[in-house]
Amino acid sequence: MELIVVKSQLEGAKKCFDLLNEAMAGGAKTLGLATGSTPVEFYNQVVNSGLDFTDMTSVNLDEYVGLDGSNEQSYRYFMNKHFFEEKPFKENFLPNGKATDLEAEAKHYDQIIENHPIDWQILGIGQNGHIGFNEPGTPFEATTHVVDLTESTIKANARFFEHEDEVPKKAISMGLASIMKSKKIVLMAYGESKAEAIKGMIEGEKTTALPASILQDHAHVIVIADEAATSLLSK
Repeated sequence: MELIVVKSQLEGAKKCFDLLNEAMAGGAKTLGLATGSTPVEFYNQVVNSGLDFTDMTSVNLDEYVGLDGSNEQSYRYFMNKHFFEEKPFKENFLPNGKATDLEAEAKHYDQIIENHPIDWQILGIGQNGHIGFNEPGTPFEATTHVVDLTESTIKANARFFEHEDEVPKKAISMGLASIMKSKKIVLMAYGESKAEAIKGMIEGEKTTALPASILQDHAHVIVIADEAATSLLSK
């Protein structure tokens, strides 16, 4: 696991962009993408670049259950707004949060990942160490699955909604085993609120109590984090 410490989220976004540019120059064709506040500045860097994605495929980590792409809080809407409308891809895949059979949708999404192996995956990390919506206690062998969101995750996401009770209570998420299939992973973390999760992920034991700790077993992980997020590291 390689750690790059940056001064700001903007510096981290620029570094992440450089890594993406390098990956695409090296032949990466399928990108695993994430939503949330962490990657927004990175997407701004991409949108304002000359990179061409028309021969690329994207596979997103997750989607809320109950929201379709027209809902401003859905992750498909987020990706359209921050990335896809400016930089069209050959194909974009996100879980269908409005599927009538969610378990069947999870299996379908596993097949999408099987058919489109992810060359370069971007991740954020939650304060409780979740990646995607893989909450503490998620088995390491889990593939795409329906998740009951924890109270801490619901509260963390409430800032994007007018009222906390509007935050969906379930999501469909790539599982930890799905994420680990990615050939390269870049995880970004900013702010003091992520410091305990980053310390546990890098220096703690591998445990389902901190899902991101599974990344210790991946051969190609780069962590981009600011000084606040790395403030508890002993090394």
